Amino acid sequence: MNILRAAMIGDVVGEPGVKILEEKLPEIIKNNSLDFIVVNGENAADGFGMTETLLKRILACGVDVVTSGNHIWEKREFLQTLEINDNILRPANYPETVAGRGWLFKKKAGITWVIINLQGRDLMTAIDCPFRCFDNIISRFSNASKNHTLFDESGNSLLPGLFPVTIVDFHAESTREKESLGYYIDGRCTLIAGTHTHIQTADERILPKGTAYITDLGMTGNTESVIGMDINICTERMRRQILYRMEPAAENTSNEKNTAQVNGIIAEINADTGKAVSIKRLINI
Repeated sequence: MNILRAAMIGDVVGEPGVKILEEKLPEIIKNNSLDFIVVNGENAADGFGMTETLLKRILACGVDVVTSGNHIWEKREFLQTLEINDNILRPANYPETVAGRGWLFKKKAGITWVIINLQGRDLMTAIDCPFRCFDNIISRFSNASKNHTLFDESGNSLLPGLFPVTIVDFHAESTREKESLGYYIDGRCTLIAGTHTHIQTADERILPKGTAYITDLGMTGNTESVIGMDINICTERMRRQILYRMEPAAENTSNEKNTAQVNGIIAEINADTGKAVSIKRLINI
């Protein structure tokens, strides 16, 4: 059995999140012999959006693909980078006319990895259906594979059959919607992980047809916070019902223990079948 190891890292929040990722991720990769890394970075730029500089810093940690969600549109100057950079995704179920792409494939560790970014609709903006969007993407790749229309720079087929390893970042608010999509695509992808709510769930498991699943990866940022954001600002928003603009929680500059952490999962994958073998959480790393 050819076993590969992939990690998905939860939403990187502000400078504390980027710094702890830079500090910890290379060590995580080495200690766990990881073959592929996906990181959600939509909150990296002061809690809302992404910049080209931050994208380069995140990729330099050993990250293969950066996914995102509803906040990826916050920095308008980043839209050009979103359009041309092959290493970052926006949710695929936004209209095709917006900047960027919602899925990509990469050849690494001897196989093709397909990464799909989707966004939920329950309690969020009513964009296109993520269930149908996934079906459409799978259909496009399956047809391309059968017709031998996807090749690398050397002319070799990227998809000699239905692609073996498929990873989905489902950026959604509703746990009901996340679990529903998990069961809907079970057996048709290798790994699906929820992002967006910043609180790591304890329901990691292998679904009946072989897909690894977790409702939310958690976040990468300052734990002395409210979902990575300043405690006082968030408290006043809730208490007064006034939408003060949130800011990432400040870094701990005292001599006390660093309160930033990396959260996510590591999955073991049978590269011959595309099925997940195991999934475990990265907790308070």
